[in-house]
Amino acid sequence: MRILIISDVHSNIVALEAVFAAAGKYDALWCLGDTIGYGPAPNECIAAVKHAEVAISGNHDLACLGKVDLDDFNPDARQANIWNGKQLLPEHRTWLENLVPAQYVNEIFTVAHGSPREPVWEYLLTIEQALENFELFSTQVCCIGHSHAQLVFRKDGHHMCEGFRTTDRDTISLDTDARFFVNPGSVGQPRDYDPRAAYALFDAEAQTISFHRVAYRIDKTQNQMRDVNLPASLVRRLEFGI
Repeated sequence: MRILIISDVHSNIVALEAVFAAAGKYDALWCLGDTIGYGPAPNECIAAVKHAEVAISGNHDLACLGKVDLDDFNPDARQANIWNGKQLLPEHRTWLENLVPAQYVNEIFTVAHGSPREPVWEYLLTIEQALENFELFSTQVCCIGHSHAQLVFRKDGHHMCEGFRTTDRDTISLDTDARFFVNPGSVGQPRDYDPRAAYALFDAEAQTISFHRVAYRIDKTQNQMRDVNLPASLVRRLEFGI
């Protein structure tokens, strides 16, 4: 069984379609939140992921629904979230409204948009944060998003913790006593200085998680954003992965 793990699509259908094409055949889709916000195609992205076996909400999803204070976002993100929310078809709004920001999946996996401690808002980026959050879930792996950076935190049986950024084709093995935080990176707006769309694949038979990047037509997404007058800073950042 192969599971495609994605996060932070952010209404970027061009990037999402590139991920689907690159991932090949998979048996299940997990989406770790922020399907919409920032980008130009909220309905198209929801339509593409609403069949996901596991799906949770992120802070931008909630902002587009009016469920968190828009003043918590910078002016450009706020403008994009307002626009995204206005575009939603009723059935897509209903799908988003039924999601939660964290979920126990099975004896191996928990998922949370930000972190187990604060699923909506925490950017889990340091070893100190990871150690504190390892105490708050019981499974071997917690898959997270939110930071838009493809990374792993690993804690061994001696409570030693290490964190590292992954690169294309890196793989970790779950056939170990270690526990993990796994961030597949962002599909639609990477922020780890690699503008390619990011995703991960879990191979249940091999008990591995592999990390991947795929180039997509950034200029196509940028043109779609300009066509609906989304902020220029959001358009530009896609070229640089920031």
